[in-house]
Amino acid sequence: MTTAALLSVAIWFALVCVALSMLLCALRLVIGPTAQDRILALDTLWMCTMLLVLMLGIRFGNLIYFEAAMLIALIGFVSTVALAKFLMRGEVIE
Repeated sequence: MTTAALLSVAIWFALVCVALSMLLCALRLVIGPTAQDRILALDTLWMCTMLLVLMLGIRFGNLIYFEAAMLIALIGFVSTVALAKFLMRGEVIE
């Protein structure tokens, strides 16, 4: 098996694993018993989405995917901080 074929198989396996983890995170987001569980599932879903976009960028060899992954990471971080602050204090802007 050549290096390119091995990389292709590894990327497809990783894509399937990340898609499965996204499905499980979405399930936890819907049925999470507490708000903290839902926020953690949403944060993990953001991270899985970023990883999925990064793997697609590696697969297709296009740099626009890496920029999209950076934007997804920034939006995910800011939203997680805002949701955690809202849970702690009841307001986002003081």
